Amino acid sequence: MRSATLVLALIGVFASVAKADDGQQMAKHKMTQSESYLMLEPMYATIMDGDRPAGMLLVAVGLDIPDPRLRAEAERALPVLRDDYVRSVMSFAWTSVRLTEQPDVVAIADRLQRVTDRALHRPGAKVLLAEVASRVKF
Repeated sequence: MRSATLVLALIGVFASVAKADDGQQMAKHKMTQSESYLMLEPMYATIMDGDRPAGMLLVAVGLDIPDPRLRAEAERALPVLRDDYVRSVMSFAWTSVRLTEQPDVVAIADRLQRVTDRALHRPGAKVLLAEVASRVKF
């Protein structure tokens, strides 16, 4: 009896999901109304204390790219750009973040801006820091 009820419930769930996909698309949440803004997933890097991990650094960024051609190029290059960002944030966390000090957000922004300009082969994309946070365990 329970298995028949479970099967009927699952059929109902699958039918409602299929119906929602066929007739309507779900509303997409946007961070801003700006067409020129691209939000990237947050990046995490390990903060080292000598030879042991001592915490995490979180950096969340977005890109403001008013030029539509450069924005299209940046969207195509997003996997490479994100890889460059993660490598840069990891290097920064390993060499510049100290356990007793706040991370230097200006240095992070400048570093990511240089990475962006180099990856896109020209200026025009502005890096906007959304969030920088560190979590240190003692």
